[in-house]
Amino acid sequence: MYQIAKYCASGNDFVIFHAFDNQDRSLLARELCDRQNGIGADGLIVLIPHEQFDFEWQFYNADGSTASMCGNGSRACAHYAHRFGLAKAKMAFLTGAGVIKAQVDGEMVQSDLTPPLILEKEIDEGGMRWWLIDTGVPHLITFDADIDHFNIDMARALRHRYNANVNIASVNLDGTLRVRTYERGVEDETLACGTGMAASFYRANQEGKVGEKTQVFPKSGETLYLGLDEGTITFKGEVKGVFETYWRL
Repeated sequence: MYQIAKYCASGNDFVIFHAFDNQDRSLLARELCDRQNGIGADGLIVLIPHEQFDFEWQFYNADGSTASMCGNGSRACAHYAHRFGLAKAKMAFLTGAGVIKAQVDGEMVQSDLTPPLILEKEIDEGGMRWWLIDTGVPHLITFDADIDHFNIDMARALRHRYNANVNIASVNLDGTLRVRTYERGVEDETLACGTGMAASFYRANQEGKVGEKTQVFPKSGETLYLGLDEGTITFKGEVKGVFETYWRL
């Protein structure tokens, strides 16, 4: 039996627990994340001990596949770790993408993401110009689409063609961003994607559309605070602990 917590960060929801062993939990992820027969979530996060850092995580998408990084998941698990005494308010933990530093201040949590990597700038698909950026996981980003009409069929095709998440973004008149994301592993649009917002912000910054700090609004409508600090993307927003329960295997 596992004691687990359900968390929500900017519309992304996660099941989180901590354990003492590193094992394959892909089937458990599918069971827990099932929205009809399980608890329902975009992903499962398991915190396990690490000799050098506060902890290491295992991250699973809802379909049981693994992912190296998840921006909103990093903030949710940092809040969980602090709440349950696994780490102090300032912490560092190991993900598949590298070491993430995070800071918890009440319900607000900031993660310093791994350095972004531009993989390609000249992708033309559907009459739109896309960049491919890795912010822990790969993301396609375009500013040429209608932000109010996300073509999910096109996004699904691009997701498989490039093995990447797919984002459409727009810059508001006040310099803030709107971002919508189709996520691998969920295989649909989600209410938010942290690394997708980070990738969209980074492209916008590199093209001079926004400065080194701005607010980003995902489909959930919540406010996220993105910034650049000596090449590192900072990602801050509210995290909610929804409930705790026990799950019998």
